[in-house]
Order: sequence, then C-alpha cells, then structure tokens
Amino acid sequence: MLRSGLYIIATPIGHLQDIYERAKEILREAPVVACEDTRVTKKLFSLLGISLQKRFICYEDHNEDEKAQMLTDIIEEEKAMALVSDAGSPLISDPGYKLVSRCRERGIYVTAVPGACAVITALQLSGLPTNRFMFAGFIPNKEKARQDLFEELKNLNSTLVFYETAPRLLKSLAQAAESFGCRQIAVARELTKMYEETVNGTANELTEYFTINEPRGEFVLMVAPPTETAPSLDNLRELLAARLRETSLKTAVKEFSQNYHLNKNEVYALALELKNEQL
Repeated sequence: MLRSGLYIIATPIGHLQDIYERAKEILREAPVVACEDTRVTKKLFSLLGISLQKRFICYEDHNEDEKAQMLTDIIEEEKAMALVSDAGSPLISDPGYKLVSRCRERGIYVTAVPGACAVITALQLSGLPTNRFMFAGFIPNKEKARQDLFEELKNLNSTLVFYETAPRLLKSLAQAAESFGCRQIAVARELTKMYEETVNGTANELTEYFTINEPRGEFVLMVAPPTETAPSLDNLRELLAARLRETSLKTAVKEFSQNYHLNKNEVYALALELKNEQL
C-alpha cells in the first residue's frame, strides 16, 4: 500500500514504453490522480492497462491556486495522490509547483519518479553545449513579448531552450534571426515518435528549411550561447566608426549585429549617428 503523500510521475512524451515500472505501479495503486486533462490521462491509463477505477481531478494553470488547497486536504485524509501532466515531467512548463509548495509547507510526503522530459531529450540530440542551459518555457505568442524575451536572454552564457508550436515556429525563427544573428540553433520535433527530427543551422537557414518542409508536431527550439562578448559602448563606437570608413552602413550594421549579437535597430541608430559625424 502506498504511503500517503504526493507522487510526481513522468509520463511518455511519445513512445508508450518510455515509462518506468515503478511509475506504472504507483499509478495502479494511487486512488487519486491529479492531471491536466482527464481525457488524455484516462487514454494513457487504458493504453498502459491500468484500471480507471480511481478519482481523476483536473489540475490546470487557471485553477491551480484553488485546487492546490483542495488536493492537499485530500492527501491529508491518508490518501496517496499521483500528479501527472499530459506528457513528460510534471512542473516543467506545466502547473504543479504550487501544489508541491503547499504540500511541503504542511509536512506532506512528496516524491518524484523521473522519466521522459522533452527539454533533456532535445538537448541530448541538439549537438549544442549542454554544460549550462536555461529553459525558458513556451515562446510568447505576441510579437513584442517574443522580441522582449529574446533580447532579455540573448547575452546569457548558456544554451537557451524554448518550447514552440508548429504554427508559430516561423515567426519565432524570424525574431531569432534578429536577436541571435548567426548563432547556431537546433530545432527538435516529435521527440521519441516515428517522425522525430532534429535540424541545425542559423535562424535564416532553418527558416528556409521549414518554409519548404511545413512545420508539424511539437517543437523544442534551442539557441547556442554567444561566442563573442560585445565590446563596451566606447569600443563599439570606435570599431564601428572604423568599419564604416571601409564599407557601407548596411554591411557594417549587419556584421556588428550578428558578430556581437546586438539589436540591429540599435546598431543602425549608432551607425547612422557615426556616419553623420564623418560627413
């Protein structure tokens, strides 16, 4: 019999066999299951041959505060509860941390059964540095928010990892070209499934690829860390002024924004100022 407490269970992200026997045993025994979508979780249980004779409770972002209190009350009634997401490891860009926090505050036993996680699987396939990485969740839908996020993170000395959907991939790659220049990017999709694919290149190269090959499935977009540190403003002015004496404004702006991972519009404004000073 399971000890009363919260069991955080990773479920397959694609391939049905990517789940531990220990996880399946806990899912069989737990009388209560908290999940994002009860229909998705019940389908998984059926595929795994696990009885549906248990209580399924929907636990989503929009009701997380309200349900966290209710779920901790249920656990304290001497019941074991499994927490699962629709796919992968709970709490990774999914609700759950408030429930875990509430349980720990109340001294409730909490444990996790590790397993499939799209972030880790994608990094392993990417060919990008994995010694330091930052997972930033889903890329915002709105253009300004997307731009702000990329600009905020672009100088971080880590591989950046994002989730993205097929319909928005090309928009995110367009902004990546603006914010990250020629840095290497890896895009992984349909992980562990039949059509699993990982493609590497610059943002522009990947845009060309996915314009020809229509994006399908679920994506993880990863950006390599910067390879060069941007110079100080004084040094940047000096270097840019010297380059402007050798080439066109357009070429200089492109080179500096890409080489130093700077905002193209900001480099253009500075270049225009320096060009006018040289007249």
